Amino acid sequence: MTNEQQTESGISRVAVCGAGAMGLQIAMTIAQAGKTATLFDVNYEQLERAEATMKQLLGKYTARGRLKEGEDELIRKNLEFLDELPRAVKGVDLIIEAIIEDLQAKENLFQELEKYTGKNTILATNSSSIVSSKLAGALGNPERVCNLHFFNPAMVMPLVEVVKGPHTDDRVVDRVFAFTHEIGKKPIRIEKEVFGFVTNRLLSVLLDEAIWLLEHGVASIEDIDSAAKAGLNHPMGPFELLDFTGIDVNYGIKMQQAAESGDESQGPSETLKTLMSEGKLGKKSGQGFYSYPREIK
Repeated sequence: MTNEQQTESGISRVAVCGAGAMGLQIAMTIAQAGKTATLFDVNYEQLERAEATMKQLLGKYTARGRLKEGEDELIRKNLEFLDELPRAVKGVDLIIEAIIEDLQAKENLFQELEKYTGKNTILATNSSSIVSSKLAGALGNPERVCNLHFFNPAMVMPLVEVVKGPHTDDRVVDRVFAFTHEIGKKPIRIEKEVFGFVTNRLLSVLLDEAIWLLEHGVASIEDIDSAAKAGLNHPMGPFELLDFTGIDVNYGIKMQQAAESGDESQGPSETLKTLMSEGKLGKKSGQGFYSYPREIK
């Protein structure tokens, strides 16, 4: 289906499983578009933190003009927080899983979701590295499962990758693709499962090359970042981006890439290994390739 062949998705009620930073922003994006969103998490305290974060984000995005007049109230109206899975997914058209990047945890959740949903409810994983075919095999209706990969922060980043697995019905992909347009995103349709999909495969080459240049003494961290920003018009340099997303996240991706390919050379660089061993995880820890002073509260 091309952009010129858009049809309505028929998706009006959505549940997002996992109330972390990504799950919250996905749910807020859906609510902002006027659709009904439920944010589910087994941990009630996590839901409370997510609701508090939502209020902070609404204030910030309103002040910056990212939200139009009345959109903050629209999000509050359309977004519900629940810690009971059967209630959270009852009657929804689409469920987006956004929990930890752990295959077993995702498999367990998808098997639970099958108990409480009809065969026409679309099940999508937001995972950027675990393809949906690894989750669909144990389900009775695997044709309704796909990857729906948002980018962080989901309320700001326009791109969404819609990934068709070998098991996924074309009509499911068409509906999800149309849905992402309806919530104001720019989707791309990926016809084959491949590790890292499109965007992260392109990005991986840049990050690997940046680390190679650093390790071989070609240029400094600051100058490599400047080259990407001033020469390639990137909003962040590769080392700034690694710190922003988390050294641990990128380390985990490289570990999985090596396991998937069977090629140890695809694993984490010595630089990433050193930072991990020293607990320097980027902005979240206050130190990565750069130092980040802690805010005084």
